[in-house]
Amino acid sequence: FGTHALLIVTLTLIPATAAARSENDATREDVYPPLWDRAPESLLDFLVKDNKIVINPWNYQERLGVYKNMLNSSAKYFTAFGSQNFGNILWGLPLQHGWQFRTGRLADPSSVTSCGYEDGDLLCISVRSWWSCMNYYLAVIPFLGAVEAGLFGQLQYEIEILPPEEQRADFCYSVADCRSRNPKLMDEWRAYFEVNNFTLFFFFLHIFPETFSSFKMDDALRLMWRAHVSSIAYALPKFQDSLKYLSDPEANFGEDWANAVDFIAATHFSTDLQTTNEFQSVLPQRMLAEGDVLPSISDFSPQQNRVLLSMRALHKVNQLTGGLLLKLWQKAMSTEAGRKLGRKLIEDLASS
Repeated sequence: FGTHALLIVTLTLIPATAAARSENDATREDVYPPLWDRAPESLLDFLVKDNKIVINPWNYQERLGVYKNMLNSSAKYFTAFGSQNFGNILWGLPLQHGWQFRTGRLADPSSVTSCGYEDGDLLCISVRSWWSCMNYYLAVIPFLGAVEAGLFGQLQYEIEILPPEEQRADFCYSVADCRSRNPKLMDEWRAYFEVNNFTLFFFFLHIFPETFSSFKMDDALRLMWRAHVSSIAYALPKFQDSLKYLSDPEANFGEDWANAVDFIAATHFSTDLQTTNEFQSVLPQRMLAEGDVLPSISDFSPQQNRVLLSMRALHKVNQLTGGLLLKLWQKAMSTEAGRKLGRKLIEDLASS
């Protein structure tokens, strides 16, 4: 494979949209995750009990509040990248979580409980959901890494994360607990959120904006994607058994999506508000069911069918080559020139 051939083959996985949104479009309410305006704005908006801030990550609104607090506290470092914090690269996480909620992927897939259903507890996040368990490692772990890094300053209270009713051993619940169980993950998320790094980033952007903006943003994206990929790699084998609750097409899609993230991450792709919304727009609007056959799912657009089929093919080829396709792609993306080409092809697909 030449670099260009690799780019063409691999980028078929990237969702394309008919037209890019403008920043004015980003002010529309529907670009935010569902119930964003109701999520806790500050850490003190969560329950404070026995000198602890108590967070229930098995409630959609509270898990969303974890993201909102990370975005709010890091907003000052992204002022050079657009108004209203739209340029913050953490938007990819709550927007993906919102898509999971909106499409029913956080509800109990076994239907044993009413967790996550409209006729039960709609805001409940089920521990039986493969998506919700995977997402925990892209919500609570980054948040506790941010706490440890000092993103929220000197806290007057400890943070306590409530456990689920089942599978308690699969998760960690405090900075100390998560550090003892997952030191590598905590190190990587802490490195992204390290206040000293952010402060330096912020300083240089305002003193030498032309010289440092693209370089420093690339560095921030590198750290964020490194931690993101590590979270998925850690969680995938841990929650393999949870796939049994899903239909075969949905289970395949979940694993295809996790595989696709590795390829997207290598480009240091920006996960700001506008870009994430554009590329999330062709993800399936419901869970896949038995009988859904790609590329002929009748209530999916041709574009959705094509994207899902491409992701399936990419995953299979990567498996058949023992991960060689991903290694070749990462090598092609190891220079800024390669990543720039990768991102340009993505943008071209998005505007075609």
